[in-house]
Amino acid sequence: MLARALHWMNIIVSSALIGFAFNMMLLPHKVLSGGVSGIAMILGLVTPLNTGVIIFLLNVPILILGYLKLGNRFIIYSLLSIAVTAVSMQFIPLEAISNDPIMSAIFGGVIVGIATGLIFRSGGSTGGFDIIGMVLTLKKELPLGALIFALNAVVVFISGFVFDWDLALYTMASIYVTGKVIDAIHTRHVKLTLMIITQKGDAVKKKLLSNLVRGITVLDGEGAYTQEKRQVLLTVISRYELPDVKRWVASADPQAFVNITQTVDVMGYFRRS
Repeated sequence: MLARALHWMNIIVSSALIGFAFNMMLLPHKVLSGGVSGIAMILGLVTPLNTGVIIFLLNVPILILGYLKLGNRFIIYSLLSIAVTAVSMQFIPLEAISNDPIMSAIFGGVIVGIATGLIFRSGGSTGGFDIIGMVLTLKKELPLGALIFALNAVVVFISGFVFDWDLALYTMASIYVTGKVIDAIHTRHVKLTLMIITQKGDAVKKKLLSNLVRGITVLDGEGAYTQEKRQVLLTVISRYELPDVKRWVASADPQAFVNITQTVDVMGYFRRS
């Protein structure tokens, strides 16, 4: 219950930060965000429509796709993020806090990247291309920030034709920084291989299988010095699962030796969560 409340609070605060970055760093200099938000910014700048309202309307069909592919909770969290961003943009003044468009693009991109990464870590998204990126990562393990950056390239070209190419380059710099920051925070695509050496193999295996949807290979081992029989458990997990796995192993066998290495790639079936 507490964890869910923290997720909600994190999404609310992070989404308000995105609204702040849009209205006080990016939009005043016509430096756009990427994806659907960037398209909404373009429409908001060339029409009398409010950018926050456009963001909400453009996200409706993408949210339906996310509901079908990613589940109820993801969409509820995403709707919360989109709503908070749209509402916050109604109250935060559209006023530049810096006269330098380059610094605004960079720091606006950093703030959007941090906020978006935290929303991803809480199980939601900011809508738009984020949802499309999440759906694509179900099929192929790719860094989400880099994938979103690639999807957002279309916004850069649109902004170049609508405004000018200096602004397009500022936009490219902003969404590049955003993508890098997202990948620094959202690391679900990073896989880890665990080698667990334990004298309580059955207890550790039971604990992991009851909490973790991962395959585990069990080998027989022997201590070279003590000649004591041990079991070696091998499994591959995502980086997000590591804190829980460490806690489960320690509860089953506090004396277990666990070697953790980063995995370059996996072949065969691996459940992406």
